[in-house]
Amino acid sequence: MKMTRNAVQPFFRPFRLTAATAALLLLAACAVGPDYVVPQQDTGGSFKSAQGWVQARPGEPLASDSWWQRYQDPLLNQLIGQLNVSNQTLAQAVARYDQAVATAAQSRSSFFPTVGFSLSGDRAKTASGIGNSVNGSASLQWEADLWGKLRRQYESSRSDEQASRADVAAARLSMQSTLAQQYFALRMLDERKRLLLANVRAYERSVQINQNRYEQGVAARADVVSAQAQLESARASAIAIEADRNTAEHAIAVLIGQPPAAFAIQDRPYEVTFPSIPVGMPSTLLLRRPDIVAAERRVAAANAQIGVAQAAWFPDLTLGGSIGNTTATLAQWLASPLQFWSLGPSLAMTLLDGGARAGAVDASRASYRAEVATYRQTVLTGLQEVEDAISTLRVLERQQAAQMRALTAARQSLAITQNQYLAGLVDYLSVAQVQSNAYSAEQTALQLESQRLQASVQLIAALGGGWDKQALQGSAAP
Repeated sequence: MKMTRNAVQPFFRPFRLTAATAALLLLAACAVGPDYVVPQQDTGGSFKSAQGWVQARPGEPLASDSWWQRYQDPLLNQLIGQLNVSNQTLAQAVARYDQAVATAAQSRSSFFPTVGFSLSGDRAKTASGIGNSVNGSASLQWEADLWGKLRRQYESSRSDEQASRADVAAARLSMQSTLAQQYFALRMLDERKRLLLANVRAYERSVQINQNRYEQGVAARADVVSAQAQLESARASAIAIEADRNTAEHAIAVLIGQPPAAFAIQDRPYEVTFPSIPVGMPSTLLLRRPDIVAAERRVAAANAQIGVAQAAWFPDLTLGGSIGNTTATLAQWLASPLQFWSLGPSLAMTLLDGGARAGAVDASRASYRAEVATYRQTVLTGLQEVEDAISTLRVLERQQAAQMRALTAARQSLAITQNQYLAGLVDYLSVAQVQSNAYSAEQTALQLESQRLQASVQLIAALGGGWDKQALQGSAAP
């Protein structure tokens, strides 16, 4: 728009005065509502179950992007890498975070003026004849944040954004730990099937030995039948494991975003590596567990909404202005000076609302109390999960040590009884009983090893997986 100097000066002179007045008002302005303070929650001085806990070596903190590497399994590393990219639950959390970022940006835009422009033209017949008209105008509006309503709104949306970012970390940790547990369950099922197949081969030899002894007249038919029953029971158990393994494999496929039909994990002997896990102080959970951080950020958002609700009791000051002209042609409109302008503040305030504002303040305070309770409950749940995982791991370690001693004794007993049977000192029913005991001891040892793996993953997840609240300070998508 082309404007002459004479046309511009009258417009900007009052604008400068109004802008200066608004600046002074902003300098004196304050944000109504309570300033945020993190709710207090007792976490205790140490974990009760961690007394005597063997900590990780110095310099081995959990890393947020590689905690699973402590298990030293290349395939597990690869699967979690695929999960981080393709898991749909995680993708949903990231999309919600992007939505929260956009909402915060929308709230931040309230600090800036709104500028509009309109241009229209028409041809009309009047008493003086037929004529053209080109109308153009520009407008500006800006709300002065005298009472901090806009600041509190932005504070709330920014806290929601940070909570959503922590939600992404919580979802990622949950999916990663679930995948690790499914993977270890699958590997332990393979080990259990390997044990069963070894027993099947042993039972096949027993059937053959008993059949030979029966044909030689030194064993009863009952011994052959008993050995055959043992063999078929072991075969049935080996087949049953396939269903559980398939279920675990399908779950892993879905976690990494693949259809189960297109995914398979090859069976191979598995060597378990139990990682050392640093436990630290209970208070570190407040920084390292993303679900706790998310709950705390939502308390901050609810606290800011109290200020937003209280600001409704005060008047809103809006500064507005417009400029424009009307000519017969577009060329004249572009060349002519401004024909009209306006600039000035407006003050608006609700006097009576039937208790709506008071109700909004009460509702925001109640929402804040609810978020505080959620935060404190999340902290207590986190403490419980860590205590449970540490206690379970310590009990399992002691139980496994005792079970290995029982397993060694069961193997020795089986060897002795088999030799006694071949020497004709005992019947086959004695051998079958000892074989059953030995297999039960082997199976229990595998189950304890599997439970220790599961509990170690649960402890790492309960400790936050190495994530830290400082991740909220970044601007990139998590």
